[in-house]
Amino acid sequence: MNFPQHISNCCQPMLSSFIKPDDALQMAGIFRVLGEPARLQLLSFIANQPKGEACVCELTEPLGLSQPTVSHHLKVLYEAGLLKKERRGTWIYYQFVPEQIEALQKALALPNKTQ
Repeated sequence: MNFPQHISNCCQPMLSSFIKPDDALQMAGIFRVLGEPARLQLLSFIANQPKGEACVCELTEPLGLSQPTVSHHLKVLYEAGLLKKERRGTWIYYQFVPEQIEALQKALALPNKTQ
């Protein structure tokens, strides 16, 4: 890419690599979901369980939230694709989806400027 001389003398050319508009829109939605502290706590709690899963009944006490509140937040995390769910009898178990977080990390990866 050729820049006018007065620009190339003072500024380095910007990289043409950035998040595509559709990806940015999707990621913004996920970050909106994660902007609620209780949802971050739920996601962290579930991700750190031995099997990467938990039932609503296991989440109310550690977070100090009511069952309806926990269920609402889990639904939002599920709809954002951050959790999977599986019904086992009368209970629903929620499972962490690491690929979603990895995709966010990859999209936001910044070059290491210290090298």
